[in-house]
Amino acid sequence: MTALLEPTADTNRKEPEVPATGTTTPTVERLALAALLAGTAVLYLWGLGQSGWANSFYSAAAQAGAESWKAFFFGSSDAANSITVDKTPLSLWPMALSIRLFGLSSWSILIPQALIGVASVALLYATVKRATTNAWAGLAAGLVLAMTPVAVLMFRFNNPDALLVLLLIGAVYATERAIDNPRRALAWLAFGGALVGLAFLTKMMQAFLVLPALAIGYLICAKVAWSKRIGHLLVAFGSMVIAAGW
Repeated sequence: MTALLEPTADTNRKEPEVPATGTTTPTVERLALAALLAGTAVLYLWGLGQSGWANSFYSAAAQAGAESWKAFFFGSSDAANSITVDKTPLSLWPMALSIRLFGLSSWSILIPQALIGVASVALLYATVKRATTNAWAGLAAGLVLAMTPVAVLMFRFNNPDALLVLLLIGAVYATERAIDNPRRALAWLAFGGALVGLAFLTKMMQAFLVLPALAIGYLICAKVAWSKRIGHLLVAFGSMVIAAGW
C-alpha cells in the first residue's frame, strides 16, 4: 500500500535546461568593446578638420616627408632636407604616408592621430584585461583613457604624444605576455624593448620613463630562474638600443 501511495518517477520527463552561468558574457564583452571603440572613433574624428593644420611646425615636416623620402627619413622641416625638426622623426611618418596616399589636407594629417588613439584604447583594454583577468576592468580602463580630456586633445592633434602613448602601452602589454608565458618570455620581452626604442624615435627620452617599472615588474613576477630574468632584460635592453639608435 505504501508503495502505491508513493509517486512514481517519470523516467521520460526531462528537467528544464538551465543556461550555463556566463554563457553570454563573451558576446556581451565583445559588443561592449565594439561600442567603446566606435564611440572613441566618433569622439576623436568628429569635426577633426576644425583643427586646421594643428601644429603647423610638424605639419610642414609631414608635407616635406611626403615630397622627399630623404626628408621623410630624417624628419626634415623642408623637402630640401636643410634642417630637421626638434624631435626624432617616427611620429611624422604616419602623417607623411597619409599625405602621400590622400593628398595634403587637415584630415590627412590628423586622421592618423585619431586612429592611433582608437588603437591605444583597444590595446589598453587588452593589457588591463590580461593583468586583472577581468574584461570589465579592461573596458573601464579603456573608457577612462578615451574620455580623459587631455587624451581627447592629444589624439586630435599632431604632436608626437599620440604615437608615444600607443608604443608604451604596447611595451607594457609585451612585458605582461613575457611574464605569463615563460616559454616565449625572451621573444616578448625583446619585442617590448624594441617598442620602447621606437618610442624613443618618437619623443626621445620621455620614452624611458617606463623602464624602471617594466624592469622591476619583470624581475619580481617572471616565472623563470633569476639568471634568465637578468639575461632576458639584457636582451630587451639591446633590442631597445637597436630600435632607438639605428
